[in-house]
Amino acid sequence: MEVSPEKQRAMLRQMQTIRRFEERASDDYAAGNIYGVVHCYIGEEAVAVGVCSALTVDDKIISTHRGHGHCIAKGADLNRMMAELYGRETGYCKGKGGSMHIADFGIGMLGANGIVAGGLPIILGAGLAAQMDGRGGVAVCFFGDGASNAGPFHESINIAAKWKLPILYVCENNLHAAQTPASMTLAQPDVAARAQGYGIPGEIVDGNDVFAVHAVAAKAVARARAGDGPTLIECKTYRWRAHTERRGQVDHRDPAELEAWKAKDPIAHLATRMKAGTGGFTDAEFATMDAAILAEIQAAVDFSLASAFPEPDDALDDLFEPAAAGRN
Repeated sequence: MEVSPEKQRAMLRQMQTIRRFEERASDDYAAGNIYGVVHCYIGEEAVAVGVCSALTVDDKIISTHRGHGHCIAKGADLNRMMAELYGRETGYCKGKGGSMHIADFGIGMLGANGIVAGGLPIILGAGLAAQMDGRGGVAVCFFGDGASNAGPFHESINIAAKWKLPILYVCENNLHAAQTPASMTLAQPDVAARAQGYGIPGEIVDGNDVFAVHAVAAKAVARARAGDGPTLIECKTYRWRAHTERRGQVDHRDPAELEAWKAKDPIAHLATRMKAGTGGFTDAEFATMDAAILAEIQAAVDFSLASAFPEPDDALDDLFEPAAAGRN
């Protein structure tokens, strides 16, 4: 699939924005400025950007506990994202949800989710709604290799396949579910092979190659919009950071494995290809872009620090639907 130089630049900018956001979130969490817990997406940027660049703003996605990259790729506001991490009332959840619960229905981001496999049943509803709406909408569920072993994975895909719902199931197989290697839990190594059991396409793609991810996603989106049902896409990828940013978090992964995947850095890979292409991309342009991104991240931090914490009296606001008149 041919990707225009303009679209390549947009992809690179989004991927670098995700990385800089995560680096700052990690630093600020370590400094004690961010509460709760943070799960960084560094190393997996090509998956979120490759998939979301094949969608429209009206298409829906649902994320995981490692959701910052998906939010940014779908167009979320950096100020409101950072403010949520900082626990401020200007955040997406008014500072009460934190890193794992960012949502923005206005851009089709139905939410991140701290429950492993928790997004799979929700995306089934989003896919059914898109089908009933009849306007060609598509719903995308991001999940990890660990979630593919949970019951909702099979229950969701079975119904989606039977009803031909317009859904993309995108497995980010980063080879480790928290501390457990996928090789210890997967009966066979390819999650996408399970698609055969449900009679739908199963695609395996290099999750470090944003063009390859975009091409596979675009094909699956076209299939879904045509009414031909869901596709299971498995992106082979790797997270560079430990499972969480918690102080003292033990990382049992083989350091050599980590270094091997870092050598396949999806951002450096894309920048190299762009410089070798015909679009006139240069190191100087990358440096200028990166400086602008860092300024945006700093502005988001400044916005957060200038925002107030939510009031204790507001702790239960927005948690429950107000009781309808005449009901107890």
